Amino acid sequence: MKSSYSSGEGGQCVEVATTPGIVHVRDSKDKTIPALALARGSWATFVDFAAQD
Repeated sequence: MKSSYSSGEGGQCVEVATTPGIVHVRDSKDKTIPALALARGSWATFVDFAAQD
């Protein structure tokens, strides 16, 4: 899934893919860099933190 803020023109975005136990995150501009693999709980903690004002 790409960010809803992505313009589709190669902006500064990340792509996120989920599997049953792992969330994979990668730079959408450089797909040659390996994805970051996070436990689902760690991803949820990050998203909760990022959503705070």
